[in-house]
Amino acid sequence: MPPRVTHKSGATPSKRRSQDVTVSSPVSLDDIDRKIIGVLQGDGRCPYGTIADQVGLSEAAVRRRVQRLRETGIMEIVAITDPLQLGFTREALVGIRVQGDVRLVADKIASIVEINYVVLCAGSFDIIAELVTVDDDSLVHLLNDSIRSIPGVTEVETFIYLKLAKQTFNWGTR
Repeated sequence: MPPRVTHKSGATPSKRRSQDVTVSSPVSLDDIDRKIIGVLQGDGRCPYGTIADQVGLSEAAVRRRVQRLRETGIMEIVAITDPLQLGFTREALVGIRVQGDVRLVADKIASIVEINYVVLCAGSFDIIAELVTVDDDSLVHLLNDSIRSIPGVTEVETFIYLKLAKQTFNWGTR
């Protein structure tokens, strides 16, 4: 599986999860919801009728449950592509140190098209971002002109991907 990026996760800029999303309490899923999620993580195009046979519900009941899981934001069904096969040759994680309001900087970084994953974190970096670019020149432009120019960014450290050893999307509902 390819790394988690906008192109690979299928998340478009309008569908990205935001750090502004707050969860008031964990959602309660029953065993059938968990089974449905498990089936769709294995094959996001699995027909509702096939899922219904596997979980013991009607096709309409599965459709309603999937709709509820999607509408509540518990689950997205996305296409995963391999950026290397689409002409993107450089993938990296970027650790960013910030002075000032980290949320403002994270919002600006999240608005950059090549950035597909942004997290605020504790530790030696304030923000970690994942990116995909066409080539090294695009990476230099992104780092120098887009990220380092953001007010509040004090330090950037880039971790170039050499080889993806493992990535899965089937962690279920543990």
